[in-house]
Amino acid sequence: MEYMLMFYESKADFARRNENPDTSPYWAAWMAYSKAMTEAGASKGTGNALQPPETSTVVRMHNGQRQVQDGPFADAKEQLGGYMIIETASLDKALEWAARCPAAVNGAVEVRPVLDMCGG
Repeated sequence: MEYMLMFYESKADFARRNENPDTSPYWAAWMAYSKAMTEAGASKGTGNALQPPETSTVVRMHNGQRQVQDGPFADAKEQLGGYMIIETASLDKALEWAARCPAAVNGAVEVRPVLDMCGG
């Protein structure tokens, strides 16, 4: 079963992305997490970190008119920072991976099954 892990991070965690990747505990934790997932065969190789929330643009249609909002959609403690698609035998296994995620320490990890659009 495929699951999407969505990583919600705090403003402080987004700021840590500017640290030196060679010496940063933030980056070391993410690299170790990604490596463990790859070695376990859970990673589908699909995922990305996202730019900070203030770089986002939200589009809505209202009465047939496009409405555009710059910046984060919501003023929240955590914002979506990235995502990854994994494949595990069960939801419990996906939740185990989510609990190991660095984002779970200061933010949250949402786990959601991927909808099979091909019927396979």
